[in-house]
Amino acid sequence: MCRGPLKRVCHWGPLTALGIIKIVTFMTVHCSSMWWPPDKSLAGFLHLSVFLSLSGLTLYHFMNAIYLGPGYLPPGWAPENADHTDLLQFCNTCQGYKAPRTHHCRKCGRCVMKMDHHCPWINNCVGHKNHAHFAGFLFFAVCGCLLASVTLSCSLYRALNRVWYMYYGTGTEPIVYLSVTTLILCVFSLGLAIGVLRAIHRNQTAIEDWIVEKAKHRRREGELDFVYPYNLGWRENYKQVLSWSCDPLGDGLHWSVVEGCDQYTITKEQQLQKCEKRQRTRVYSAHTPYSGWWFPVVHGFGVFTHPPFTDEARITLQRGDTIHVTRWRKYWLFGEKVCPGASGDTSSRARGWFPRPCAVEVTEGPMMTPFDSGDKKDK
Repeated sequence: MCRGPLKRVCHWGPLTALGIIKIVTFMTVHCSSMWWPPDKSLAGFLHLSVFLSLSGLTLYHFMNAIYLGPGYLPPGWAPENADHTDLLQFCNTCQGYKAPRTHHCRKCGRCVMKMDHHCPWINNCVGHKNHAHFAGFLFFAVCGCLLASVTLSCSLYRALNRVWYMYYGTGTEPIVYLSVTTLILCVFSLGLAIGVLRAIHRNQTAIEDWIVEKAKHRRREGELDFVYPYNLGWRENYKQVLSWSCDPLGDGLHWSVVEGCDQYTITKEQQLQKCEKRQRTRVYSAHTPYSGWWFPVVHGFGVFTHPPFTDEARITLQRGDTIHVTRWRKYWLFGEKVCPGASGDTSSRARGWFPRPCAVEVTEGPMMTPFDSGDKKDK
C-alpha cells in the first residue's frame, strides 16, 4: 500500500514514534496555553517557543535518521589492495568483502558501514551517516519530554485542585507532579539518550561492544589484553560523530586507530571468534515438525512461556532436517538448517531459533561447519 518515500515510514516503529511526538506536542501546547499563556507574558511565550523548537528538532533529526540512512557498502565491494582481502570477512549475501566496522544487517539486506544496531523506531539501521541525527533525535526528544512532563504535570495538578486554588491559592506557584506514566517515559527516554552518548563517548558501536566483551572473556590468563582500536580519547571520539552539520567524519571505510593497532584489528578478532564458534557447533536432527510460530503451544509449557526475547527469525522444521546449532537455551536452540544442494546459495539459507524438544543431538564432539559471517548476531 505504501510505496516510494512513504514506504520507509509505513512500519509500526516510525508510525508509533510519530504518534507519540504528535500526541505529546499537541497536549503540551494545549495545556501550556492555559497554564502559562504565551500571550500574557514574555516568559510564557519563551516557554512555548522553546518547547516547539525542541519538538521540531526532534522531528527533524528523526526524519533525517530514517531517510539519510546509515550508509551502505556497494554490493561486491573489495579493497583496493587485493592483499588485504585475507584480513576481511566475506559476505555471501552481498557477494563482497566487509570494510572495517562494517556488518551485514538481515533486516536491511545490506552491509552497513559502522553499524551500531537496527532500530525499529526508525525502521532503519543506525550507522556511519545517520549516527549524529539519531543522537540528536534522542537528545532533543529527552529534553522535550522533560519540559512536557513539567508542563503537563503542573497543568494536571492545577486542574485537579482548581476549586482549592479558587478559594485559597494565589495561582502563581506551580507544583510539579509526575505521574507513573510520565515518569516511566522520561526515565526510559533519558536512558536511551545516555546509552547513545556513552557509545559516542567511547567511539564504540553496540556490535563492537559485543565483540570486545567476547574478546576479553575468551583470553586466558597471561595473554595480552585486547586493545580496542577506535577509542581515540573523548574529544576525538565526539568529533567522529557530532558536528553542526551532522555530517560524519571520514568515508566510512577507513578509520583512525590508536597506536599499536591497524585497520583490521577488529576484523581479525572477529575471525578468531568465529573460528572458535564453528568448533563449538553441534549437529542436531529434527524428529518433530515445527511451524515457525513465535509462541508454539504444542511443544510444552516451558517452550511457550520462555521464548527468546529477540527479533531473530524462527525456522520451520520437518522430520529429518539437519541443523547446525551454535547457541543453546533451556527451551530453545539457535542454528542454521542444512538445505540440500544449497551450498553457496545464500537465498535458501534458514537460520534462527527453534524449540529444543523438536531435535536431538546426533554427534559427539564439535563439528566444523561452513557458516557465513553475514548476520548481526554471527558477525
